[in-house]
Amino acid sequence: MILHTVTVRPLENYRLYLTFNNGVSGEVDLTRELWGEVFEPLKDMALFQTAHQDEVMQTVSWANGADFAPEFLMGMLIKQQQQAA
Repeated sequence: MILHTVTVRPLENYRLYLTFNNGVSGEVDLTRELWGEVFEPLKDMALFQTAHQDEVMQTVSWANGADFAPEFLMGMLIKQQQQAA
C-alpha cells in the first residue's frame, strides 16, 4: 500500500491534524520544519492556514506550492507521539 494523507486540517501554532490511508491520525507540529526557500514563507500564519489535501499528490499542500511527503509526515507524527508518551 502506498502511504498518503486522506484529510488535512490546519491548526494553530504550525500544527496540522492529519489522517492517513492506513488509519493513523493525529497532530503534527511543523514548527521546526519551516525553513528554507519553500517552507520559510509558511511562517506567515495566514499562508500556513492554506494547508489542504492535494488530491493529485495525495498529501498536504499549501497555496505557495509547498508540500511534504506523506512518509515524512507519518515519521514526524510517530516521533512526536513517542516523545509525548
